[in-house]
Amino acid sequence: MNQTRRHALQSTGAFASLIALGLVTQSQAQAAVDSASFQVKTLEDALKAIGGTPATSDQVSVVSPDIAENGAVVPVGATSKLANTTEMYLIVEKNPTPLSCAFFIPAGTAADVQTRLKMGQSTHVFAVVKADGKLFSASKETKVTLGGCGG
Repeated sequence: MNQTRRHALQSTGAFASLIALGLVTQSQAQAAVDSASFQVKTLEDALKAIGGTPATSDQVSVVSPDIAENGAVVPVGATSKLANTTEMYLIVEKNPTPLSCAFFIPAGTAADVQTRLKMGQSTHVFAVVKADGKLFSASKETKVTLGGCGG
């Protein structure tokens, strides 16, 4: 796995925090860090890596700005109203590695996640949710401006 120092520090720090809070186990964190799923290069391969093609659901929503002035830090999130949501994934279609992050949702926890992602260009953001062993999704287009002057 070809990681930069920055990526290694970010992922290690994030997983250490989640482990310390008891939200994930050490084995879950290790499995996510070692996953080859984050190395795939296309949307189709990212969907295959997480389990297949999801069904569109109005119970899943993507929280993302319509226009992002700075593609380096775009606030993105997802919510699921589906019962028994256990996993949530954010996929940025036109990024070099589309699968951006994975969240494991403990039982009894609200399925609502927020993060910041890097986007090099205007693209669709997909939220894929695993609930009761099935995949569901929603998408939203986010336009990334160049230099804050539209694009």
